[in-house]
Amino acid sequence: MQVLQVQLEVGADPAEVGRARRWARSRLAGSGIRDDEPLAETLVLIISELVTNAVVHTGCPAVLRMLIAAEGGVRVEVADASERPPKPRRAEGEDTNGRGLELVDGLADRWGWQPEGAGKSIWCEVDRAPVAPSPVPGAPGVSVPGASVPGASVSSGRVHC
Repeated sequence: MQVLQVQLEVGADPAEVGRARRWARSRLAGSGIRDDEPLAETLVLIISELVTNAVVHTGCPAVLRMLIAAEGGVRVEVADASERPPKPRRAEGEDTNGRGLELVDGLADRWGWQPEGAGKSIWCEVDRAPVAPSPVPGAPGVSVPGASVPGASVSSGRVHC
């Protein structure tokens, strides 16, 4: 199995999340995952959530890695300087945060975390679905699993970089 591994260092500034999304789109396209594929949109959303959690909740730089298998599955890893394990929580009503990890849980095929160096790495894997045939006229519509998933995010807590 051939795997392409790419990595981006992300600064401690929340504005870096947008740069991480653009970088991920570019790397996915370069590996043959088209921007209009649901897989690309899913991965960019997951990356946005994980990088946001790492930067906002640690206040430290992070490292984003993508491992893209020739068969189409993708593993995303975000390493940060906090030893604190991710703690999913449930957002209520009008809360403006607290949905990240539940989104990841609903969108990824697998996810977890592990110690890495002086901090941790949160990872997830998304399998590439086979390309669906074009819809048949008059056939019922297709729904996207996980499209409406409430979520949670890593608990807040600062660490020293």
